[in-house]
Amino acid sequence: MKNGLGVSQSIVLFGGTSDIGQAIVNELLRPGVAHVVLVSRNVQDAEGFGQQILQRFPDIDVHHVRFEGEDASGMPRVVQEVIALVADIDVVIVAQALLGEGLDLINNPELAVPLATVNFTATMTLLLALAKQVSHQGYGRIVLLSSVAGERVRRSNAAYGATKAGIDAFALALDHDLSASGGSILVVRPGFVTSKMTRGMKKAPFSTTPEAVAKIVAKAIDSKVRVVWCPGLLRWVFMIFRHLPTAIWRKLPI
Repeated sequence: MKNGLGVSQSIVLFGGTSDIGQAIVNELLRPGVAHVVLVSRNVQDAEGFGQQILQRFPDIDVHHVRFEGEDASGMPRVVQEVIALVADIDVVIVAQALLGEGLDLINNPELAVPLATVNFTATMTLLLALAKQVSHQGYGRIVLLSSVAGERVRRSNAAYGATKAGIDAFALALDHDLSASGGSILVVRPGFVTSKMTRGMKKAPFSTTPEAVAKIVAKAIDSKVRVVWCPGLLRWVFMIFRHLPTAIWRKLPI
């Protein structure tokens, strides 16, 4: 629960090595935070970020929990591991995803399975497990990193965009379900973000950075906003894209 100064005492990051997720945690850190839990597939890689946190705030307890992003049925168990460490969750950031860039899914359709599992099925299960905890607490903010790619799915990243469209819609519906309990979900829709995930890819228009996304998200967490775009201009760009006739959409070089 937030302390008397309104500081979130427990912050959890699912996807402990995510550049965007780490930037959001950094933006939220301040005196009064008691626990940070980094839930990662590769705990060793996340330990470096944990050390950075301790250098800035030695009084924070940094915990590490290992999980597998494809293990949809195991998500409730992992959430219980986190709860055993911190009791309650104030802010939890869900930043797990596979981009699938460069995969030939037409000729290798089986490669779509892990992408769909991590981005949609396992994330859906995780959100449900977190929603159960938040509902039980009567408070808590779940932050889902979605993507503008789900607003209108492009052929160049159809599988990724489709999974983001699905989990984005699910999260907003789940937020509606949570609204009576005191908990809520914030859906974050970044555009192209320069990070480890997009290294080597050509930058898209209106590209941004993990730090810029984090500043927008940190501000939104303390508001009643349910969806944020990063940068905000993309809200209007995709409003146009969403309503373009298919014949025009398919001619765009995107």
